[in-house]
Amino acid sequence: MNTGFEEKSAWIQFAALAFVLGGYFLTANQMYGAGVMEIKAYVPVFAVSVILLIIVLIAGNAAALILSRSDQSDERDKLIAWRAEYSSSWILGVGIVGAISAMVVGVSTVLIAHGLLASLLLSELLAMALRILFYRRGV
Repeated sequence: MNTGFEEKSAWIQFAALAFVLGGYFLTANQMYGAGVMEIKAYVPVFAVSVILLIIVLIAGNAAALILSRSDQSDERDKLIAWRAEYSSSWILGVGIVGAISAMVVGVSTVLIAHGLLASLLLSELLAMALRILFYRRGV
């Protein structure tokens, strides 16, 4: 089966998010375990992760574009993207409500920020996984 650019891009985004931001969370967990409680200390690590993520996504999508059959995004691609986002956005909503609740009870800023980031990451990973599934199974 010859996959198009949109499906390849979903695979690339899924892998890049999982590995790069997964690595960030492993590092952040080690930092928190070592007693780092100031959010400022996490900013350089996060900035490096975001820069690495951008580089991986640009390189991966450029390679996917070169290797894909030449096709334009069509209605099916738009429907798949919409359904995947629609089906995964609830995770972000739950994360936001959880973060607000955590603020009310006085949870540390570091944990709240990472909870929000984790909910965003999980929402995007689910969206990419659903895109892949919808391309493979059909809408």
